[in-house]
Amino acid sequence: MGDDLISPSQAQSADDDLSPLHRRKAIQRLEAEHFDVLVIGGGVTGIGCALDAASRGLSVAVVEQRDLASGTSSRSSKLIHGGLRYLQQFKFGLVREALSERNLLISKIAPHLVKQVDFLYPLRKPGERFYAGLGIGLYDLMAFSGGNRLPRHKHLSRRQVQIKAPSLSPSVNKGAIMFSDASVDDARYVVSVARTAAHLGALILTSMKVTNLITGNGRVNGAELKCLETGREFNVSCGTVVNATGVWSDDIEQFAGADRSRVRASKGIHLVIPQDRIDLKTGLILRTADSVLFVIPSEKHWIVGTTDSDWQLDRAHPAATKKDIEYLLTTLNQILKSPVTTEDVVGVYVGLRPLLKGNEEKTTKLSREHAVTTSTEGLVSISGGKYTTYRVMASDTIDAVGVDQGRQIPKSPTSEISLIGAQQYKQILGSAEDISETSGVPLVSVNHLISRHGDRINEVLDLITVDESLKELIDKNLPYLRAEVIHSVRFEAALHLEDVLTRRTKISIESWDRGTESALLVAQLMAGELGWDPSRIRREVEHYVKRVESERSSNTQPDDKEADASRITAGDIRESFA
Repeated sequence: MGDDLISPSQAQSADDDLSPLHRRKAIQRLEAEHFDVLVIGGGVTGIGCALDAASRGLSVAVVEQRDLASGTSSRSSKLIHGGLRYLQQFKFGLVREALSERNLLISKIAPHLVKQVDFLYPLRKPGERFYAGLGIGLYDLMAFSGGNRLPRHKHLSRRQVQIKAPSLSPSVNKGAIMFSDASVDDARYVVSVARTAAHLGALILTSMKVTNLITGNGRVNGAELKCLETGREFNVSCGTVVNATGVWSDDIEQFAGADRSRVRASKGIHLVIPQDRIDLKTGLILRTADSVLFVIPSEKHWIVGTTDSDWQLDRAHPAATKKDIEYLLTTLNQILKSPVTTEDVVGVYVGLRPLLKGNEEKTTKLSREHAVTTSTEGLVSISGGKYTTYRVMASDTIDAVGVDQGRQIPKSPTSEISLIGAQQYKQILGSAEDISETSGVPLVSVNHLISRHGDRINEVLDLITVDESLKELIDKNLPYLRAEVIHSVRFEAALHLEDVLTRRTKISIESWDRGTESALLVAQLMAGELGWDPSRIRREVEHYVKRVESERSSNTQPDDKEADASRITAGDIRESFA
C-alpha cells in the first residue's frame, strides 16, 4: 500500500490509531499546513516531545526515518530506574530525578507497562554489606522523597540468598541486599506514547527522512522530507524544529550550519538467555571494573547486560562482536555454579547511548544527564539523557521551544497524563478470568495481552471475534498472538516485517531462530492489511532472513570493524523502496 490520497469514501480513523489512514492524512497535512513544532526522531525522547507539545496546545508533527523506537529506544536494558551506580559518581540530582520519574511512571503514567522488578546485590567481599547498604539505603531514601511506590531494600543472609538464587556460586555468597526497581518493554512504551500524542492531535510519520532544513530570515523554519516508502519529496513549514535524533543529533545540526560535535555514541550490548538456563527467583546486579552487570527478568528470559564502549561506525545497525559476548558471559560466569555458554544465548541486541561529549576518555565516565540547546534560531536540540527521564527531557525541550518563539506557552501537564492503555488497567487486570471466559481466549494469553495493551485489550480481542484463527500463537514457544500482527498495522504504525518481529513483538531476540521461521506467516498476515502482493511478501521475508544472517555473522567477528562490515551487508529495507 502506498501513500495515496484519501478517497471520500474512507471513514475517518480514531484519533489515536496509527493506521495507514493516519499516515496518508498526515502526509497531506504536512504538505498543506504550518506547524508550531516539527520533531525529528521517533524514539522515546522525540515522541515524548510530541506528546508534551500537543498537551500544551501546540500543533506538532513527528517524522522518523525508520520505525518508531528503531534505534536506542528498542535496544535498552529495558529498565526504568534511578541508576544506582550513578551514586558512586555523585550524580545525586540525576538519580533523584530518575527515581521520581520511575515512581510516576509505575503509579500513574504507565502502570500496565512499567512493572516492579527485584534485584539481588550479592556481597562478595568482607565489609561490603556496610557500604553497599549505605548506598542502597540512600537510593531508597531518594525514592521515598519522591513518593516511592516500591518496597524498601532488605538484607539477606547466605541461606536466604541460596533460596533466592540457587544458581549463585557459594564461593561468592556472603549474603546479599535485595532492592526494587522497574522494568519496561521499551519499544512498546514508545508506541503507547505515540498513540497518546496522536490522541491529542500530533501527527506521527515513520519512513520519513529529513534531507535538509529550510531557513529564512535568519532562522530554521522547516524541513525537506523524503518518503522512504514512495520516494516522494516535499517540504514542511514550522515555527521550530526539535532535533531529537539521539546519535544522529550532530547530523541535523550540520544542516543548519553548526560545525561542532556534541554527542558521542556508546555501544551497549545485551544477551537474551532462557530463564531455565539460570536458576534465579529475582534479578541480579553485579559491580564490574568499570560499570555494572545486570541480569534482568523478562517473562521467559533473562536479559544480561551491558557493555559501555565507544562506537564510531554505522549508527543505524550497531553490531556486537564475539569479544563483547564473551565479556558478558565471562563476567556472569564468575558468580554462577554452572557456566552459561554461547550455546545458551538465544538473542543478542545492541543499542547506542547518545552521551554528551566531555573530557573523559572512557564512555563509562561520561554524563547521563541531558542538555537542551539552541545553536541556531528555530532549531532546538535535545541531547544525552536516560530513557527513564524522557518526560522531563521533553518538558525542558518544549520550554525551550517557547523561548525560541518568544511566546508564553502553558506549563507541561504530562505528569498528569496517563498513557493509552493505563486508565482502566487495574480494573481490566482484575477481570482477566471473565475476559478469558467470554472471549474464549486462554487466560495466559489474556494476561499477556493486558500486560502489553492494558485497557486497550479489546482492540485485539475484537480482531479475534471476527477471525478466531487470530488467537493462535505466532511461535508456539512465545506468547504473541497472530491478532497482534494485525493490530500492529491497524493501530501501531507497523509498515514492514521487521517492525513487527523486532519491535511490536520481541520475537527477533526471544526465538532460537530469531524469527526466521515466523517471518512468512507474519508477512502474510501483514499483506492483507497493507496490500502486499506475493513478490512484496517474498521481498520482506528475504530481507529479514538476510538481516538475521548478518547479525549472526557479526556476533562471530573479533572486533567492531569486522562486526560492522558483516552487519551492514543486510542494508535497510526502507532505503530499498525510495
